[in-house]
Amino acid sequence: MKRWICFVAAAALLAACSPRFDYEAVESWVYCETEEEGAADVFFVAPTVYSGSEEQPLMPADDKEAAAAFLGAVNMEKGIYDGRTRFFAPFYRQAGLYVYTLGEAAREPFLSEAYRDVRRAFLFYLSEWGEDRPLILAGFSQGADMCLRLMKEFFGDETLSRRLIACYAVGWRLTHRECSAFPHLKPAQTADDLGVIVMFNTEAPEIEDSLIVPKGMSTAAINPLNWRSDSQPADRSLNLGACFTDYEGRILREEAAFSGAYLDPVRGTLKVTDVDAADWPPVLEIFPEGVYHLYDYQFFYRNLEENVRLRIEKYAENR
Repeated sequence: MKRWICFVAAAALLAACSPRFDYEAVESWVYCETEEEGAADVFFVAPTVYSGSEEQPLMPADDKEAAAAFLGAVNMEKGIYDGRTRFFAPFYRQAGLYVYTLGEAAREPFLSEAYRDVRRAFLFYLSEWGEDRPLILAGFSQGADMCLRLMKEFFGDETLSRRLIACYAVGWRLTHRECSAFPHLKPAQTADDLGVIVMFNTEAPEIEDSLIVPKGMSTAAINPLNWRSDSQPADRSLNLGACFTDYEGRILREEAAFSGAYLDPVRGTLKVTDVDAADWPPVLEIFPEGVYHLYDYQFFYRNLEENVRLRIEKYAENR
């Protein structure tokens, strides 16, 4: 109990002392495409790029080096959503990687503080630019967690939920208990259902535990190759193209039929076949070999790109 109180106090201190982003200022947005045309808007929340420390667990709003990495991380996924959309991505005082070395309860004050920024940015987007436009929520890793928090808080509202094409919450988890507690959270079941949550976590067949989906936990998911939510395997021929991008968003390498995949019937994770785990190191120490978290978007880039296009078209047909 004392340790929990200490962490709450630390988070409160950070909230009071750390400069916040002002979302009325364009400098507080990685992308803010108000002048672009598009059939829908994308509100994208970036993954974790800031290392952090016990002394500075949240990314400072004035950290230029972190901001550059933040931009690069967004660029790596932006191309998937760029086809027919306006793109909005706020900076936020995200929790650093250090926070993920703490226990689940100890992390929460810092993640809650990160969410306060995302929430403020989202409300500003809605009031200033959202109008009545169709909307895609999207994020990766911590960004996916933030998107799910937005879904829980705001999308029980029927007016807003009618505008939702889909929420792409790739690289985080959604338990069956959460779906029961928030009945408006609907995991995707097909390639073109609307108002749903599209999510998966890639890993090798032998993995039984990870930071994202701990052992004994099960998550909702869909297979981005066959767009099924059961464990039917999808052959590598269904992989339209794995794309490996740089911090400018340029595709440095593309490989069609890269890998097959199937959903683990117990964990709900996406088991990737046809690749050698040694060739795809986790890079970050918080992930063991065989957890392909950093490659979630890249392994299935073209399938996701095509799916975004399909869901936007389906939404337009149904309006």
